[in-house]
Amino acid sequence: MNGITVGFAMCGSFCTFSKALAQMEKLLELGYNILPIMSFNACSTDTRFGKADEIINKIETMCGREIIHTIKDAEPIGPKKMTDIMLVAPCTGNTAAKLCYAITDTPVTMAVKSHLRQSKPVLISIATNDALGTSAQNIGRLMNSKHIYFVPFSQDNAQQKPNSLVAHFELIPQALEYALREQQIQPVIV
Repeated sequence: MNGITVGFAMCGSFCTFSKALAQMEKLLELGYNILPIMSFNACSTDTRFGKADEIINKIETMCGREIIHTIKDAEPIGPKKMTDIMLVAPCTGNTAAKLCYAITDTPVTMAVKSHLRQSKPVLISIATNDALGTSAQNIGRLMNSKHIYFVPFSQDNAQQKPNSLVAHFELIPQALEYALREQQIQPVIV
């Protein structure tokens, strides 16, 4: 996978950050180049899952480059052909809705929009508590959008959170290979 650059965009599903970072590390081990991107909330919010500064430091150390965390810095991604594929991991319901309706008000949504200018694949690793509720229609629209692919997902706690879906982050490397060939890995619902 040498020479392939993955835009690795992270949104604020903080409880899945450890899974996302493990896959970032795995992709680096596989030889991918990583261009890290974070939403405003993802790069500025301290939570019980970690302090923002510590997470930023870890990502920048792993990737050997600074995180894109402004809309201005995300805009040139497409015109400068900075990425071969864009991975949004985790992708919140909020970000999925914005992508569905072409709202570009965060570094992540701008990165995806800019990347799509090149008609290149976007891989979404969904993580949202309302995926089978109000976000379902947006996920459905994205699944029918050209150049958009999904990491396989399932309910993460059907009894206590019946509307929640979380991607199987460990399937990111395989799903990425499929998306690079413009194919959806199957089954998408595990």
